[in-house]
Amino acid sequence: MRIVVIGAGVVGVATAWYLTRDGHDVQVIERREGPGLETSFGNAGGVCPGFAGPWAAPGMPRKALGWMFRAQAPLKIRPRLDIGQWRWLAQFVANCTPARFATNKAQMQEMAHFSLACLRELRRETGIEYDHGTAGVLQVFSSDDELAGGRRAAEVLKRMGVAHRLVGADDVRAIEPALASSDIRFTGGLHLYDDETGDCHLFTTRLAERLAAQGCRFDYGMRAERLITRDGRVAGVGCASGEIAADAVVLATGPWAKELLRPLGLSVPVYPVKGYSLTAQITDAGHAPRSSVMDEHSKVMVTRLGDRIRAAGVAELAGFDPREPAPVIAALRERVAQLFPGAADYSTAETWHGFRPMTPSGPSIVTKTGYDNLYFNLGHGSNGWTQACGTARRLADLVADRARPQ
Repeated sequence: MRIVVIGAGVVGVATAWYLTRDGHDVQVIERREGPGLETSFGNAGGVCPGFAGPWAAPGMPRKALGWMFRAQAPLKIRPRLDIGQWRWLAQFVANCTPARFATNKAQMQEMAHFSLACLRELRRETGIEYDHGTAGVLQVFSSDDELAGGRRAAEVLKRMGVAHRLVGADDVRAIEPALASSDIRFTGGLHLYDDETGDCHLFTTRLAERLAAQGCRFDYGMRAERLITRDGRVAGVGCASGEIAADAVVLATGPWAKELLRPLGLSVPVYPVKGYSLTAQITDAGHAPRSSVMDEHSKVMVTRLGDRIRAAGVAELAGFDPREPAPVIAALRERVAQLFPGAADYSTAETWHGFRPMTPSGPSIVTKTGYDNLYFNLGHGSNGWTQACGTARRLADLVADRARPQ
Protein backbone atom coordinates (compact mmCIF):
# COMPACT_ATOMS: atom_id res chain seq x y z
CA MET A 1 0.00 0.00 0.00
CA ARG A 2 1.22 3.53 -0.80
CA ILE A 3 1.18 5.55 2.42
CA VAL A 4 2.03 9.21 2.91
CA VAL A 5 3.18 10.26 6.39
CA ILE A 6 2.95 14.01 7.03
CA GLY A 7 5.58 15.11 9.53
CA ALA A 8 9.19 14.01 10.04
CA GLY A 9 9.52 14.44 13.77
CA VAL A 10 10.40 11.44 15.90
CA VAL A 11 6.78 10.23 15.80
CA GLY A 12 6.48 10.55 12.01
CA VAL A 13 9.83 8.91 11.27
CA ALA A 14 9.18 6.07 13.73
CA THR A 15 5.78 5.57 12.09
CA ALA A 16 7.45 5.41 8.68
CA TRP A 17 9.88 2.83 10.09
CA TYR A 18 7.19 0.38 11.18
CA LEU A 19 5.08 0.92 8.06
CA THR A 20 8.11 0.31 5.83
CA ARG A 21 8.96 -2.79 7.83
CA ASP A 22 5.45 -4.04 7.08
CA GLY A 23 6.21 -3.78 3.36
CA HIS A 24 4.36 -0.56 2.52
CA ASP A 25 5.58 2.03 0.02
CA VAL A 26 6.07 5.02 2.32
CA GLN A 27 6.66 8.69 1.52
CA VAL A 28 7.29 11.25 4.28
CA ILE A 29 6.46 14.92 3.69
CA GLU A 30 8.12 17.50 5.93
CA ARG A 31 7.86 21.29 5.66
CA ARG A 32 11.22 21.83 7.38
CA GLU A 33 14.58 21.22 5.71
CA GLY A 34 15.28 17.97 7.55
CA PRO A 35 13.94 15.48 10.11
CA GLY A 36 13.36 16.21 13.78
CA LEU A 37 13.67 20.00 13.59
CA GLU A 38 10.56 20.98 15.54
CA THR A 39 9.53 19.52 18.93
CA SER A 40 11.95 16.61 18.52
CA PHE A 41 14.99 18.88 18.25
CA GLY A 42 15.78 20.20 21.73
CA ASN A 43 13.68 18.23 24.20
CA ALA A 44 14.93 17.12 27.61
CA GLY A 45 16.42 13.87 26.31
CA GLY A 46 14.67 11.52 28.69
CA VAL A 47 12.95 8.30 27.64
CA CYS A 48 11.03 8.14 30.88
CA PRO A 49 8.16 5.66 31.24
CA GLY A 50 8.40 6.12 35.00
CA PHE A 51 7.37 9.76 34.66
CA ALA A 52 4.67 9.17 32.05
CA GLY A 53 1.43 10.68 33.25
CA PRO A 54 -1.03 13.47 32.52
CA TRP A 55 -0.49 17.05 33.56
CA ALA A 56 -4.24 17.15 34.19
CA ALA A 57 -4.10 16.00 37.81
CA PRO A 58 -6.07 16.70 40.99
CA GLY A 59 -4.98 20.06 42.39
CA MET A 60 -3.33 21.22 39.17
CA PRO A 61 -5.85 24.00 38.36
CA ARG A 62 -5.18 25.61 41.75
CA LYS A 63 -1.41 25.36 41.26
CA ALA A 64 -1.64 26.78 37.75
CA LEU A 65 -3.61 29.79 38.97
CA GLY A 66 -0.97 30.49 41.61
CA TRP A 67 1.86 30.18 39.09
CA MET A 68 0.22 32.79 36.83
CA PHE A 69 1.35 35.50 39.22
CA ARG A 70 4.95 34.29 39.50
CA ALA A 71 7.54 35.75 37.14
CA GLN A 72 9.27 32.38 36.92
CA ALA A 73 7.04 29.32 37.12
CA PRO A 74 7.13 25.78 35.70
CA LEU A 75 3.71 26.27 34.08
CA LYS A 76 2.48 29.59 32.71
CA ILE A 77 -0.92 30.23 31.17
CA ARG A 78 -0.86 33.33 29.02
CA PRO A 79 -4.52 34.04 28.17
CA ARG A 80 -5.21 34.87 24.54
CA LEU A 81 -8.22 35.84 22.46
CA ASP A 82 -8.28 32.29 21.18
CA ILE A 83 -11.36 30.16 21.63
CA GLY A 84 -9.23 27.06 21.00
CA GLN A 85 -7.10 27.85 24.04
CA TRP A 86 -10.11 28.33 26.31
CA ARG A 87 -11.82 25.18 25.02
CA TRP A 88 -8.64 23.20 25.64
CA LEU A 89 -8.30 24.63 29.18
CA ALA A 90 -11.90 23.71 29.98
CA GLN A 91 -11.25 20.13 28.86
CA PHE A 92 -8.00 20.11 30.83
CA VAL A 93 -9.79 21.11 34.05
CA ALA A 94 -12.47 18.47 33.42
CA ASN A 95 -9.71 15.82 33.35
CA CYS A 96 -8.29 16.87 36.73
CA THR A 97 -10.58 14.56 38.73
CA PRO A 98 -9.02 11.60 40.59
CA ALA A 99 -10.92 9.08 38.44
CA ARG A 100 -9.94 10.58 35.10
CA PHE A 101 -6.37 11.10 36.24
CA ALA A 102 -6.07 7.44 37.26
CA THR A 103 -7.49 6.24 33.93
CA ASN A 104 -5.32 8.56 31.84
CA LYS A 105 -2.16 7.77 33.81
CA ALA A 106 -2.68 4.03 33.46
CA GLN A 107 -3.12 4.42 29.70
CA MET A 108 0.03 6.55 29.40
CA GLN A 109 2.06 4.19 31.56
CA GLU A 110 1.05 1.20 29.46
CA MET A 111 2.01 2.96 26.24
CA ALA A 112 5.28 4.34 27.63
CA HIS A 113 6.56 0.97 28.82
CA PHE A 114 5.50 -0.70 25.59
CA SER A 115 7.32 2.04 23.69
CA LEU A 116 10.55 1.55 25.63
CA ALA A 117 10.43 -2.15 24.78
CA CYS A 118 9.93 -1.21 21.11
CA LEU A 119 12.85 1.23 21.23
CA ARG A 120 15.15 -1.38 22.73
CA GLU A 121 14.09 -3.90 20.09
CA LEU A 122 14.74 -1.34 17.33
CA ARG A 123 18.17 -0.57 18.82
CA ARG A 124 19.11 -4.25 18.89
CA GLU A 125 17.87 -4.71 15.35
CA THR A 126 19.67 -1.71 13.87
CA GLY A 127 22.58 -0.92 16.19
CA ILE A 128 21.54 2.74 15.97
CA GLU A 129 23.55 5.18 18.12
CA TYR A 130 22.11 8.45 19.41
CA ASP A 131 24.15 9.44 22.51
CA HIS A 132 21.87 7.21 24.54
CA GLY A 133 22.35 6.10 28.11
CA THR A 134 20.70 3.45 30.26
CA ALA A 135 21.55 4.66 33.78
CA GLY A 136 18.03 5.81 34.59
CA VAL A 137 16.57 9.11 35.75
CA LEU A 138 16.93 10.53 39.25
CA GLN A 139 14.23 12.87 40.55
CA VAL A 140 15.66 15.03 43.34
CA PHE A 141 13.79 16.76 46.16
CA SER A 142 14.96 19.83 48.07
CA SER A 143 12.22 20.22 50.66
CA ASP A 144 10.27 18.00 53.03
CA ASP A 145 7.05 18.66 51.09
CA GLU A 146 8.70 17.55 47.86
CA LEU A 147 9.98 14.40 49.55
CA ALA A 148 6.48 13.66 50.84
CA GLY A 149 5.23 14.01 47.27
CA GLY A 150 7.96 11.61 46.19
CA ARG A 151 6.74 9.06 48.72
CA ARG A 152 3.21 9.32 47.35
CA ALA A 153 4.55 8.93 43.81
CA ALA A 154 6.53 5.87 44.87
CA GLU A 155 3.36 4.25 46.21
CA VAL A 156 1.65 4.78 42.85
CA LEU A 157 4.68 3.37 41.00
CA LYS A 158 4.68 0.36 43.31
CA ARG A 159 1.02 -0.37 42.60
CA MET A 160 1.69 -0.10 38.86
CA GLY A 161 4.75 -2.35 39.02
CA VAL A 162 7.16 0.37 37.81
CA ALA A 163 10.83 -0.14 38.68
CA HIS A 164 11.99 2.50 41.18
CA ARG A 165 13.54 3.15 44.55
CA LEU A 166 13.08 6.00 47.00
CA VAL A 167 16.48 7.15 48.28
CA GLY A 168 17.89 9.45 50.94
CA ALA A 169 20.01 12.56 50.53
CA ASP A 170 23.31 10.66 50.70
CA ASP A 171 22.13 8.20 48.06
CA VAL A 172 21.25 11.08 45.74
CA ARG A 173 24.93 12.04 45.56
CA ALA A 174 26.02 8.42 45.27
CA ILE A 175 23.78 7.92 42.22
CA GLU A 176 24.85 11.25 40.66
CA PRO A 177 28.29 12.05 42.15
CA ALA A 178 28.47 15.45 40.42
CA LEU A 179 25.62 16.67 42.66
CA ALA A 180 28.17 16.73 45.50
CA SER A 181 29.43 20.02 44.03
CA SER A 182 25.98 21.59 44.31
CA ASP A 183 25.13 23.81 47.27
CA ILE A 184 21.47 22.77 47.04
CA ARG A 185 20.22 20.90 50.11
CA PHE A 186 18.60 17.67 48.98
CA THR A 187 16.08 15.83 51.13
CA GLY A 188 15.97 12.70 49.01
CA GLY A 189 15.25 11.36 45.58
CA LEU A 190 13.30 8.92 43.46
CA HIS A 191 15.48 6.79 41.19
CA LEU A 192 13.77 5.39 38.09
CA TYR A 193 16.64 3.11 37.22
CA ASP A 194 15.00 1.41 34.24
CA ASP A 195 14.44 4.67 32.32
CA GLU A 196 16.79 5.82 29.56
CA THR A 197 18.19 8.94 27.93
CA GLY A 198 19.17 9.94 24.41
CA ASP A 199 19.30 12.66 21.79
CA CYS A 200 15.88 12.57 20.13
CA HIS A 201 16.98 14.65 17.14
CA LEU A 202 20.01 12.43 16.52
CA PHE A 203 17.83 9.32 16.76
CA THR A 204 15.30 10.77 14.33
CA THR A 205 17.99 11.81 11.85
CA ARG A 206 19.77 8.46 11.86
CA LEU A 207 16.57 6.46 11.65
CA ALA A 208 15.49 8.60 8.66
CA GLU A 209 18.84 7.88 7.00
CA ARG A 210 18.33 4.14 7.45
CA LEU A 211 14.80 4.39 6.08
CA ALA A 212 15.96 6.35 3.02
CA ALA A 213 18.54 3.64 2.34
CA GLN A 214 15.70 1.09 2.38
CA GLY A 215 13.69 3.02 -0.19
CA CYS A 216 11.44 5.17 1.97
CA ARG A 217 11.13 8.57 0.29
CA PHE A 218 11.61 11.80 2.25
CA ASP A 219 10.54 15.13 0.76
CA TYR A 220 11.88 17.96 2.88
CA GLY A 221 10.89 21.57 2.41
CA MET A 222 7.49 20.40 1.20
CA ARG A 223 4.40 21.71 2.97
CA ALA A 224 1.21 19.67 2.95
CA GLU A 225 -1.40 22.29 2.06
CA ARG A 226 -4.55 20.18 1.91
CA LEU A 227 -5.94 16.68 2.10
CA ILE A 228 -7.66 15.58 -1.12
CA THR A 229 -10.86 13.60 -0.54
CA ARG A 230 -12.99 11.55 -2.92
CA ASP A 231 -15.95 9.31 -2.12
CA GLY A 232 -15.38 9.38 1.64
CA ARG A 233 -11.69 8.58 1.40
CA VAL A 234 -8.49 10.58 1.37
CA ALA A 235 -7.10 10.25 -2.14
CA GLY A 236 -3.87 12.14 -1.55
CA VAL A 237 -2.11 15.26 -0.33
CA GLY A 238 -2.00 18.60 -2.11
CA CYS A 239 1.29 20.51 -2.08
CA ALA A 240 2.53 23.56 -3.95
CA SER A 241 4.27 21.27 -6.44
CA GLY A 242 1.12 19.25 -7.14
CA GLU A 243 -0.87 16.32 -5.79
CA ILE A 244 0.60 13.20 -4.18
CA ALA A 245 -1.63 10.15 -4.54
CA ALA A 246 -1.97 7.84 -1.54
CA ASP A 247 -3.83 4.73 -0.46
CA ALA A 248 -3.59 5.99 3.12
CA VAL A 249 -2.38 9.11 4.93
CA VAL A 250 -0.95 9.43 8.45
CA LEU A 251 -0.95 12.79 10.22
CA ALA A 252 2.06 13.06 12.53
CA THR A 253 2.10 16.85 12.45
CA GLY A 254 1.86 17.56 16.15
CA PRO A 255 0.04 20.82 16.95
CA TRP A 256 -0.10 21.81 13.26
CA ALA A 257 -2.78 19.24 12.36
CA LYS A 258 -5.76 21.58 12.69
CA GLU A 259 -5.14 23.55 9.50
CA LEU A 260 -5.29 20.35 7.43
CA LEU A 261 -8.32 18.95 9.22
CA ARG A 262 -10.57 22.00 9.29
CA PRO A 263 -11.71 21.71 5.62
CA LEU A 264 -12.68 18.07 6.29
CA GLY A 265 -14.84 19.01 9.27
CA LEU A 266 -12.47 17.18 11.63
CA SER A 267 -10.70 18.47 14.71
CA VAL A 268 -8.31 17.20 17.37
CA PRO A 269 -8.02 18.48 20.97
CA VAL A 270 -4.32 19.30 20.63
CA TYR A 271 -2.79 22.59 21.79
CA PRO A 272 0.83 23.79 21.50
CA VAL A 273 2.46 23.91 24.94
CA LYS A 274 5.74 25.76 24.62
CA GLY A 275 8.89 24.42 26.26
CA TYR A 276 12.47 25.68 26.46
CA SER A 277 15.91 24.13 26.65
CA LEU A 278 19.57 24.99 26.55
CA THR A 279 22.44 22.75 25.47
CA ALA A 280 26.01 23.33 26.65
CA GLN A 281 29.28 21.66 25.79
CA ILE A 282 30.81 19.89 28.81
CA THR A 283 34.06 21.47 29.96
CA ASP A 284 34.61 19.38 33.11
CA ALA A 285 33.29 15.82 32.89
CA GLY A 286 33.80 15.28 36.61
CA HIS A 287 31.21 17.93 37.39
CA ALA A 288 28.70 16.81 34.76
CA PRO A 289 25.80 14.38 35.35
CA ARG A 290 26.29 10.71 34.53
CA SER A 291 22.72 10.35 33.32
CA SER A 292 19.62 12.48 33.95
CA VAL A 293 18.30 14.48 36.90
CA MET A 294 14.77 15.80 37.26
CA ASP A 295 14.77 18.69 39.72
CA GLU A 296 11.37 18.63 41.36
CA HIS A 297 11.68 22.15 42.76
CA SER A 298 12.09 23.89 39.39
CA LYS A 299 10.65 21.13 37.15
CA VAL A 300 13.89 21.37 35.15
CA MET A 301 15.35 18.18 33.70
CA VAL A 302 19.11 17.98 33.13
CA THR A 303 20.46 15.20 30.91
CA ARG A 304 23.90 14.05 29.79
CA LEU A 305 23.95 13.60 25.99
CA GLY A 306 27.42 12.44 25.06
CA ASP A 307 29.73 15.42 25.59
CA ARG A 308 26.84 17.84 26.12
CA ILE A 309 24.44 18.82 28.88
CA ARG A 310 20.79 19.48 28.03
CA ALA A 311 18.58 21.39 30.50
CA ALA A 312 14.89 21.68 29.66
CA GLY A 313 11.79 22.93 31.39
CA VAL A 314 8.89 25.37 31.58
CA ALA A 315 5.48 24.96 29.97
CA GLU A 316 3.66 27.93 28.47
CA LEU A 317 0.17 27.97 27.02
CA ALA A 318 0.59 30.92 24.68
CA GLY A 319 -0.19 29.62 21.22
CA PHE A 320 2.65 29.64 18.70
CA ASP A 321 4.47 32.55 20.34
CA PRO A 322 8.04 32.44 18.89
CA ARG A 323 9.71 34.60 21.55
CA GLU A 324 12.31 33.35 24.04
CA PRO A 325 11.88 35.65 27.07
CA ALA A 326 15.20 36.47 28.68
CA PRO A 327 13.95 35.77 32.25
CA VAL A 328 12.86 32.24 31.28
CA ILE A 329 16.23 31.39 29.74
CA ALA A 330 18.06 33.03 32.66
CA ALA A 331 16.12 30.93 35.18
CA LEU A 332 16.90 27.74 33.24
CA ARG A 333 20.58 28.65 33.06
CA GLU A 334 20.71 29.55 36.75
CA ARG A 335 19.15 26.27 37.91
CA VAL A 336 21.38 23.98 35.85
CA ALA A 337 24.40 25.92 37.08
CA GLN A 338 23.24 25.44 40.68
CA LEU A 339 22.79 21.72 40.16
CA PHE A 340 26.02 21.12 38.23
CA PRO A 341 28.38 24.05 38.81
CA GLY A 342 31.49 24.12 36.67
CA ALA A 343 30.35 21.34 34.35
CA ALA A 344 29.95 23.58 31.30
CA ASP A 345 30.13 27.15 30.11
CA TYR A 346 26.43 27.83 30.43
CA SER A 347 26.78 31.40 29.21
CA THR A 348 27.49 30.15 25.68
CA ALA A 349 24.80 27.45 25.67
CA GLU A 350 22.56 27.06 22.63
CA THR A 351 18.97 27.93 23.51
CA TRP A 352 15.83 26.48 21.93
CA HIS A 353 12.06 26.46 22.23
CA GLY A 354 9.50 24.08 20.82
CA PHE A 355 5.76 23.44 20.88
CA ARG A 356 4.65 20.24 22.57
CA PRO A 357 1.43 18.89 20.99
CA MET A 358 -0.60 18.36 24.16
CA THR A 359 -4.01 16.79 24.61
CA PRO A 360 -6.06 18.04 27.59
CA SER A 361 -6.36 14.52 29.00
CA GLY A 362 -2.73 13.45 28.53
CA PRO A 363 -2.82 10.31 26.31
CA SER A 364 -1.87 10.72 22.67
CA ILE A 365 -4.28 10.18 19.77
CA VAL A 366 -3.49 7.05 17.76
CA THR A 367 -6.53 6.21 15.72
CA LYS A 368 -8.27 5.79 12.39
CA THR A 369 -10.60 8.68 11.60
CA GLY A 370 -14.04 8.91 10.02
CA TYR A 371 -12.20 8.62 6.71
CA ASP A 372 -11.26 4.97 6.64
CA ASN A 373 -7.76 5.58 5.26
CA LEU A 374 -6.81 8.66 7.30
CA TYR A 375 -4.90 8.01 10.53
CA PHE A 376 -3.74 10.18 13.44
CA ASN A 377 -0.55 9.77 15.47
CA LEU A 378 -0.74 13.01 17.43
CA GLY A 379 -0.81 14.72 20.79
CA HIS A 380 2.14 13.18 22.64
CA GLY A 381 2.81 16.34 24.66
CA SER A 382 5.98 16.14 26.75
CA ASN A 383 6.09 12.35 26.23
CA GLY A 384 6.83 12.31 22.50
CA TRP A 385 10.32 10.89 22.78
CA THR A 386 9.17 8.43 25.44
CA GLN A 387 6.16 7.17 23.46
CA ALA A 388 7.23 7.56 19.81
CA CYS A 389 8.20 3.97 19.02
CA GLY A 390 5.19 2.54 20.84
CA THR A 391 2.57 4.72 19.20
CA ALA A 392 4.24 4.21 15.81
CA ARG A 393 4.07 0.44 16.29
CA ARG A 394 0.40 0.68 17.28
CA LEU A 395 -0.33 2.87 14.25
CA ALA A 396 1.22 0.26 11.96
CA ASP A 397 -0.98 -2.35 13.65
CA LEU A 398 -4.05 -0.23 12.93
CA VAL A 399 -3.13 0.08 9.25
CA ALA A 400 -2.57 -3.68 9.03
CA ASP A 401 -5.76 -4.33 11.06
CA ARG A 402 -3.76 -6.30 13.59
CA ALA A 403 -5.47 -6.62 16.99
CA ARG A 404 -2.13 -6.96 18.79
CA PRO A 405 1.50 -6.14 17.96
CA GLN A 406 3.07 -8.81 15.77
